[in-house]
Amino acid sequence: MIGSANLNIMIKAARKAGRSLVKDFREVENLQVSMKGAGDFVSKADIAAEKILRDELMGARPTYGWLGEETGGADGKDPTRRWIVDPLDGTTNFLHGLPHWAISIALEHKGEIVAGVVFDAAKDEMFFAEKGAGAWMNESRIRVSGRNRMTEAVFATGVPYGTKKTLPATLHDLSRLMPQCAGVRRWGAASLDLAYVAAGRYDGYWERELHAWDLAAGLIIVKEAGGLVGPVREGHDPLEHGDVLVANESIYDAFAKVIRGA
Repeated sequence: MIGSANLNIMIKAARKAGRSLVKDFREVENLQVSMKGAGDFVSKADIAAEKILRDELMGARPTYGWLGEETGGADGKDPTRRWIVDPLDGTTNFLHGLPHWAISIALEHKGEIVAGVVFDAAKDEMFFAEKGAGAWMNESRIRVSGRNRMTEAVFATGVPYGTKKTLPATLHDLSRLMPQCAGVRRWGAASLDLAYVAAGRYDGYWERELHAWDLAAGLIIVKEAGGLVGPVREGHDPLEHGDVLVANESIYDAFAKVIRGA
C-alpha cells in the first residue's frame, strides 16, 4: 500500500525507534530502570525511543502539536493537527524479556484521529491505517473476524494491578464474560490488543483507565478494519475518558451487553 506523506513519515519514525528498542530489548538485563509508579516502570529505552519519534515526527512536521506518554503535551503553530505517541506500550513486558510490546503513533486532525501506526518491532509486524483507506499489516489488508457467536469468540482486556480502583469491576466483567466465550487473554499492551482485533486474532477487547496514547492509533486501525468502537460506559468518549470496548459487528451488541451489564 502507498499511503499519504504523513503516514509514510509515521512508519519511517516507528521503524527507526523500533530498531533502537530491539537493540535494547536484546540487552534488557542491562537496562537501568527507574520507578515511575506502582507497577509502572520507565526505562532509558522508553525515553530514548520517544526522543527518536519526536525528532522524526516534529522534524518532518514542525508546526504540529504533540502528546507523548513521557514528555507530555505541547501546542503547535497548527492548532488543528497533533501527534499522539506512546514510544513503548507494554513496558513491563519489555523489561521482563517478553516480546510483546509496541510503538503507537496517531495523527489527530481537528479532534479526529485520521491515521494510526502500531509497530510490533519484536515480531516485525507493522499495523497501520488511514481514514477511508482500510487497515493493513505489513503488505496485507486486514479485517476483523467474522465470528458471530460469543461461544466461539476470544476477547482481550487488561487486568488492573496494584492499587488501581478498577480491579473489582474488571473481575466482575470476567465472571460474567468467561462462561459465555471461548477465552480471555491479558497480554499487557493495549495498542496490540486493538491491532489484534483489527487483524481478526481477537474478536473483541475492552479496558478502563487508559490514556489517549494507548488508544488513538489502535482505534482507527480497528475502525478501518471494519470493527465497531464504543465506550465501556455509555456516554463516554474513549479518547477523553479512557474506557473502550471494540468488537466485530456480529458480536458487538452481545459483548457490550455483557460488559456494560457488569
